[in-house]
Amino acid sequence: MSVRNPSPSLYNEDLAPAEERKWGAFSIFNVWTSDVHSLWGYYLAASLFLLCGSFVNFVIAIGIGSLVIFCLMSLVGNAGVRTGVPFPVLARASFGTFGANVPALVRAVVACFWYGAQTAAASGAIVALLIRNDSLLAFHQNSHMLGHSTLELICYVIVWGLQLLIIQRGMETVRKFQDWAGPAVWIMMLILAVYLVVKSGTFSFGSEIPRDVLIEKTKDAGVPGEPGSFAALAAVAATWITYFAALYLNFCDFSRYATSEKALRKGNLWGLPINLLAFCLVAGVTTTAAFTVYGEVLLHPEMISAKFDSWFLALLAALTFAIATLGINVVANFVSPAFDFANVFPRQINFKRGGYIAALIALVLYPFAPWETGAAHFVNFIGSTMGPIFGIMMVDYYLIRRSQLNVEALYHENGEFRFQSGWHGNAFIAFAVGVLFSSILPTFTTILPDWWGTYGWFFGVAIGGAIYFVLRMGARRKPAFAS
Repeated sequence: MSVRNPSPSLYNEDLAPAEERKWGAFSIFNVWTSDVHSLWGYYLAASLFLLCGSFVNFVIAIGIGSLVIFCLMSLVGNAGVRTGVPFPVLARASFGTFGANVPALVRAVVACFWYGAQTAAASGAIVALLIRNDSLLAFHQNSHMLGHSTLELICYVIVWGLQLLIIQRGMETVRKFQDWAGPAVWIMMLILAVYLVVKSGTFSFGSEIPRDVLIEKTKDAGVPGEPGSFAALAAVAATWITYFAALYLNFCDFSRYATSEKALRKGNLWGLPINLLAFCLVAGVTTTAAFTVYGEVLLHPEMISAKFDSWFLALLAALTFAIATLGINVVANFVSPAFDFANVFPRQINFKRGGYIAALIALVLYPFAPWETGAAHFVNFIGSTMGPIFGIMMVDYYLIRRSQLNVEALYHENGEFRFQSGWHGNAFIAFAVGVLFSSILPTFTTILPDWWGTYGWFFGVAIGGAIYFVLRMGARRKPAFAS
């Protein structure tokens, strides 16, 4: 749809409702292959596999978690299809035309941090391959710049630059990149699993890893109970669901380009519960086979590929994992801040410029590598604030507005969503209380039980959404009472 007379401070072509919709089920499916099939995704899946203790437990915990993810992504995804707007614009309906900049910047801050972290992971896979050469190993060990080896710095800058090439032509280029990168990663994952299974001479889902090794490897995971216990399985499902907290907010950045809700549903079905469970099972098989072959638990795929006898296979693995990590970076950590920064200053910043800002921040952060320090706790703290934002937005769209949204008014300063000078007080009250229980109390106090933090995102969604609903319904009844 076209927007008539939009306010310049709220509108540019990238923030406008999507008119060209070419993303079919396959492209939506590949959003998820790009998002999950990365070094960090593999590491998380392998770690959760150890906590489950057995194949059956793993299928149950990850299966339930993946079904919940599918339902939550369908909620925000359908909103994107119906309205055609990106996340920061959709947030205007609940937070106000200018208040929406707050959740947008929260999402952007988290994305910029992880943009750098994922770029470092991708470049690390390349470094692991290169140092198989004695000369490059010596160079890696003896030459340093900006707090890193010179080889690491060179690889980081190269990978950083390649990502800019992917997004230079906008969202359609992102779709095309995903459509070939996603399947390529799956093929490499299967090759890696088959190679190790053949070399180990056995096919198993964890029985070869002794229980004392499982307990030792998971003792610092912050999960109550031993591997396989109900508490551990519940924590696995919760962690798997929370891993996608950022994309629950900005999945509409992609679904707005879907051809239909049917295509979205089909892409989500194959990309989430089916693909997620299959990916996790492959990670479990690979982890078990690697333990049999090398006698140690290797949770990072680049650590496994570094041990390959075949240089060609190691090269193939390193390149594939690097591409996979670029995929998640583009999906989760480039598109979102690109739209988020554009939303704050639409007259000065478009999609490309917003993305360049995010990339530049990640480049500036590299010498400090905050993802390798305690700063990660700060970002996790900020990230947990996304729970209340999600709860507020979904309550507003589905329970308050019954999926009926005046899209054109989202682009008018003095329209329906002005609230209090562009800020919606009820949303920020609900947001503050939600953050209190999802982030502040479990992080900085001992008032709440130890297990609370594992489920902090869920408490944020429930508390933030519930308070917002009560405040909104109370505000609706006041005029009728006064009359």
